[in-house]
Formats: sequence, C-alpha cells, structure tokens
Amino acid sequence: MKTVIECIPCFARQAAEAVAQTVPDPVRREELLRSLLKAIAEEPWDGTPPVMAQRIHRLIRQEVGSEDPYRGLKSRMNSAAETMVPLLRRRLEECQDRHEMAVKLAIAGNLLDAGAKTQIGPDELEDHIEKILTAPLRGDPKILFRAAEEAHCILYLADNAGEIFFDRLLIEELPAEKITLFVRGAPTINDATLADAERAGLPEILPVWGNGSDAPGTIVEDCDEKFREWFECADLIISKGQGNYETLSDTDKHIFFLFTVKCPVVAEQTGEPVGSMMVMERNGNE
Repeated sequence: MKTVIECIPCFARQAAEAVAQTVPDPVRREELLRSLLKAIAEEPWDGTPPVMAQRIHRLIRQEVGSEDPYRGLKSRMNSAAETMVPLLRRRLEECQDRHEMAVKLAIAGNLLDAGAKTQIGPDELEDHIEKILTAPLRGDPKILFRAAEEAHCILYLADNAGEIFFDRLLIEELPAEKITLFVRGAPTINDATLADAERAGLPEILPVWGNGSDAPGTIVEDCDEKFREWFECADLIISKGQGNYETLSDTDKHIFFLFTVKCPVVAEQTGEPVGSMMVMERNGNE
C-alpha cells in the first residue's frame, strides 16, 4: 500500500500527538514539531505509510534522548490487558464458537494503538471489548483455522503492546507448535517488542523473535536476516494490525490480515468502512 496525499494529515497528527506525549516543555515541543513537519514535507511520499512513521519516530527518539519514549504507555496498556485475561478466558469457555471469539478478541486489541486516530486508551479497554463481542467480522475465521491446520510453518506477526495479550488467546486456539512469533526489533510508538511478548508469557508456548526493524509495520527489506529467512520459508503468515497490512498487502505470500480498519484510505482500499474488523486472506498462489 503506497502513501497517498490523504495520508499526510495523519502523519502531521501523529507527529503532534507524539510530541505532546513525549515532550513536556512547550518551547521544545514547538521546535520538535516544526522539525517533524519539515521532515514530513521533505521525505519521499512514494513508500508505504509506516516508512514515514518510522522516520518520524526515529527523530522523536533522537530529540528526546530516549530509546523508548512510549515505555510508560506500553506498560499501562499491558497492565490493562493482563487484568482482563482471566475474564476473557471465561468468555471463551462459555461461547459457542471459540475460534470466532478468539479472532474477535485478537482484533479487538488492535485498537490499543498510539499511532491511530481511532485509538482507545487502557481505561476504555473493557467497554470496548464488550462492544466488540457482538460486532460482525468481515471475513471467515473458519478459513483461517483450516489454513493453519494445513500449514507446516506459520509466522505470526504481532502489532502492539497490550494487544499482544489478546494475541496469546488466539495463538492458544491455533496449532502453536507450528508457529513462530515475530515482534518489532526495537521500540517504535507502542508496538510490541520482546519485553512485551515476555510479559504476556508467549515464550512459554512458542518461539519469539524480534524482526530487527524499528518500523511500525513489516518492511521485509528493513528486517534482519533471520526474519527474512523465516518469511521466505513460511507457508502461512498471520499478520496483526493495519501497519502490517499497509506494508504487506502486496506480498506474494499466503497471508491472513487481522486488523481494524482505522482510516478512510484503508477503508477505500478494502471496501469496508472505518471500524470494521477484518479477516482478510491474500493467497500468493492465486
């Protein structure tokens, strides 16, 4: 998915929100925002949206002198999600279709996203989950589970902190022995890293690796050799989040995108309205 002119206001919003989140001094905040807006204007617009976001957040980390300025927010997101896990496990036990419920929960966590206009805060998570449980899915989760049973090597590409606890609920319903999980290789926005996966206990049930990149998406050529080898060998990829969709929507791999549509540009591309929960299959053999 290429950056289009409609993406630019979103980049400016992300820059303003990121500066407000990470820089308390108003004078320095204005200086940094001006610098970021200049970078947005000068950066080539022919890449995917996460390429621009990567540039923005590298500049922010450099200017504020912190390798992870969203650490506190991620911790709050993880705590909020962790406290909900026992309740959600009970809901899974009680529901008629565990597979559909697990997919819904994994996608519900996708709105714990500090880079999205439609983001929700940790304190809103419980109410959000209750609404999600009765909302329709766009796509058939049964096809995902059937593909997972038939696959030999599955990559699961995580997205955000907090959300990763919900990913575990889905992974436990899948053939976890076939799955390798990849998170971001370095902090960017509130995306999940190895520390977040460890807090969710995921290394207890499957291999977990960082992908070597600090992009808020999966830019394959920006990832390390280990990730590229796994990506090449996998016969099925489960991709969480809109950032991963934006960077991998043109891949020739067999991939399921699980995400919430968060902006009009993606809504137009998918044909589904903003707020839709997507289970979208792309098969490179077709």
